[in-house]
Amino acid sequence: METIRNAMQRPDSALLDGFREVLKEYSPSCLVTDARRRVGAIGGLLPVLPQHKIAGPALTVNLSIDDLVDCMPVLALAEPGDVIVVACHGTTTTAMWGGLMSTLSIKAGIAAGIVDGAVRDVDEIRDLGFPLWYRSTVPRPSPTAVHDRVEPVQVNVPVVVGGQVINPGDIVVADENGIAVVPAAIAGDVLEGTHRQMDKERLVREKIDSGASVQELLVEFGHL
Repeated sequence: METIRNAMQRPDSALLDGFREVLKEYSPSCLVTDARRRVGAIGGLLPVLPQHKIAGPALTVNLSIDDLVDCMPVLALAEPGDVIVVACHGTTTTAMWGGLMSTLSIKAGIAAGIVDGAVRDVDEIRDLGFPLWYRSTVPRPSPTAVHDRVEPVQVNVPVVVGGQVINPGDIVVADENGIAVVPAAIAGDVLEGTHRQMDKERLVREKIDSGASVQELLVEFGHL
């Protein structure tokens, strides 16, 4: 696999702030995926801590199954607030993230890590409080010494995680429900739709508290 290290075009800071405001609500990933059909949804990855909620631009790392290498050098390309997305294509025999990577990420201001593969040192990562989503755990580290490679093979290229394409700079919103992937080109529309969904859910809750029946709610809102 050819080594590629591209720059990432980051979203407007006001857009990012808008999505981070959504994190104050219940189930922000659900609100975002409800906002528009083209928003991708990823399930099956586990958060180290269920209370973690994050939003930020995706800095993508693509690894081939036969070339799982150390991801630490990617931090040189990252900026505070980035979410590092590592596509291991579901390979779970080698841990591609651990306690040291989490510690370095915290020092660099990284918002979170998303690893479509295995991680290790979960107890340390939990104590550090670093937001991390992962496919599974395994004690074995990446075989850097075997491959004699110390850099990610492809950085800031389109990757596939859980069947969903993530492009560098896409906004990812993650919580214990899963991960929402917002294409950068429609992020403004999705944010507006997310706020409409938030307003609708608040109104539905108020009507439920006021004694509205299921039938009345369906007549007014169409679906819940």
